[in-house]
Amino acid sequence: MSDKSQATDWIGGVHAVTAALEAGQNIRRIRLARDKADGRTRALTAAADKAGVPVETLERGALDKALPDINHQGCAAELVTGHVLKESELPALLARSPRPWVLALDQVQDPHNLGACLRSAAAAGVTAVIAPRKRAAGLTAAARKVAAGGAEIVPFVPVTNLARALERLKADGFWAVGLAGDSHASIYATALPERIVWVAGGEAGGLRALTAEHCDMQVSIPMEAAMESLNVSVATAIALFETRRRRAG
Repeated sequence: MSDKSQATDWIGGVHAVTAALEAGQNIRRIRLARDKADGRTRALTAAADKAGVPVETLERGALDKALPDINHQGCAAELVTGHVLKESELPALLARSPRPWVLALDQVQDPHNLGACLRSAAAAGVTAVIAPRKRAAGLTAAARKVAAGGAEIVPFVPVTNLARALERLKADGFWAVGLAGDSHASIYATALPERIVWVAGGEAGGLRALTAEHCDMQVSIPMEAAMESLNVSVATAIALFETRRRRAG
């Protein structure tokens, strides 16, 4: 059983809850609407029972009232969030991976963008996602929902100072590559390092000047001149899957 003093957060949707359960996340309880009885919820209930996670069944109206800010779709889970990976645990995590690579998000503040980035990172096989602890979106229910299970697959590591975190990674042999729309180096014409940290900027102004200074190189994604930039989650997905394509070659 989890410590009741630990912080918790709710996620909604059968897919997200199932992914959290399968990933071994610390789930305090699951709530199901009585009218949400189908094959997927029966399988979820069986898996929860096997994992020792209590399942509460209640009327949909009561679930709506209990979780007014969660798009639960008849299924929700309370996650213990106090176990989020600590910055001090990152080196050991990376050391356990035979081919580690990292995504760094520089003050991405929209939880929907964070969730989309986590979904892409999980799908591409990124080892960890790091982001500043302050002035950036955290793993809220909204972010977890958009991540569609990705937040339960790829470790998310809040860091105190992103620039210092990048320097520590570089000291361990990683190369920091920034996504910058004004760079003349195309991602498709640039050799990418094996131990790569992709660095993507926030919604307002892209990479901050200090963060850019700590990048070993910057690349851009070629696009039509009529468009100045891409959404951070779209640009990140392109960069991650271009890297995955090369790593598989």
